[in-house]
Amino acid sequence: MANQTAPAIVYRFGEGVYINLTNRCPNLCAFCIKTKWNMDFHGNNLNLATGEPSARDVIVALEHELPKAPFKQVVFCGYGEPTMRLDELLLVAHTLKGWRAQAKYPPFKIRLNTNGLGNLINHKNIVPSLASVLDEINISLNAADEETWRKIVRPAQGYENGYEDVREFIHLCVEAGISRVVASCVDTTVPDPKAVEQVAKAEGAEFYLRSFLDAND
Repeated sequence: MANQTAPAIVYRFGEGVYINLTNRCPNLCAFCIKTKWNMDFHGNNLNLATGEPSARDVIVALEHELPKAPFKQVVFCGYGEPTMRLDELLLVAHTLKGWRAQAKYPPFKIRLNTNGLGNLINHKNIVPSLASVLDEINISLNAADEETWRKIVRPAQGYENGYEDVREFIHLCVEAGISRVVASCVDTTVPDPKAVEQVAKAEGAEFYLRSFLDAND
């Protein structure tokens, strides 16, 4: 049965506070757990079928959540692609940056987890705007070539040739001076993670081999 609790706009995991902006994504990745876990993540209902939160909703939720317990980072990452709501993402991130400058909370990083298709989604180079607010960005590279990438991420119509856009996005994030740029793939989905690592490093990024999560985790 699907989770019947109210959808979480923000939720905690490890040392982070995560922001759930959208369930929309141009990819349907073979490893994605949102359908396998019925839109639940460790007891948090991330199903936004009844409506996506406004930037104000997110800010209010953060003001309620952040004082509750220590945290080291605030992360834009739910069961969707955050750059599909770029304006809201930037407004919330600028607010977080302002709070940090005011020392409203102990020091923390601002991070985005993304599929790397943000420029294609928004039909423009969004990296300078992201670089103005982010400390870290984690980009799902997923493959060492376009054919493999397409099989793994199963992109929607209009995004089928997006692999080179992802590579360019990684390179632009590095060039823009975002403090930490990480490109990743999932350990069980590619025959040669080392080849993916070589692509990540060629674009100037760190590489992270992610563990696959399944419904039993």
